[in-house]
Amino acid sequence: MRYTYLLINLLTIFFPIVLSFDKKVHFYKSWKFIWPGMAITGLFFLFWDVLFTMKGVWSFNAVYILGINFLALPLEEILFFLTVPFACLFIYACLNFYIKWQIDIRLTGIISSLLVMLCMLLLLFYYNKIYTAITFGLLLVLIVALEYIIKVNWLNRFYIAYLVALVPFYIVNGILTAIPVVIYNNNQNMGKRLGTIPLEDHFYLMALLLMNIGFFEYFKARNKTNDQPA
Repeated sequence: MRYTYLLINLLTIFFPIVLSFDKKVHFYKSWKFIWPGMAITGLFFLFWDVLFTMKGVWSFNAVYILGINFLALPLEEILFFLTVPFACLFIYACLNFYIKWQIDIRLTGIISSLLVMLCMLLLLFYYNKIYTAITFGLLLVLIVALEYIIKVNWLNRFYIAYLVALVPFYIVNGILTAIPVVIYNNNQNMGKRLGTIPLEDHFYLMALLLMNIGFFEYFKARNKTNDQPA
């Protein structure tokens, strides 16, 4: 069905939008902090996506898309960089409100260190695989910058939100890769999958969310600073 990918996008964002008006979380009030970061991150990943499509890292099954393309990308793929981050930011905001428990800062540092080592090892062994190298290279830069240079105070909350976000991720990506709507070239990745989902996709998602949440926290903090009396 040509509407398959579009329908997946709409279902991904439907409940987060409706539930944004929850009387406790009031997520809709945070929308103004979301759009700038989503625009910046979206443009970055879309540039990456265009290059990957041109290089044959992945392609799209014409049976399940509308056929409306911009810069070699289906309209649905462009929408993906709005719907998925929005849904995950909604999860992040809800968890911050309803769950007061947080990962200990020392454990957060250990998780970040393990991810850095994982990225370095995979870059060493799979430097010639485009999807693998760029995914883990970007993730390495983001974690080092956020954990060790900027030293943000929200990574402990991010790691919890990421684990929860994996639940809808497995549903959405599971459908996209099982039908398949998105077809991966295994010559450009490790060739290792969890079910039908390439292993790299898990860390691609992590990098995508790190950038979106990073900008979300930045614009939110900047607004608080500007609101303070001189």
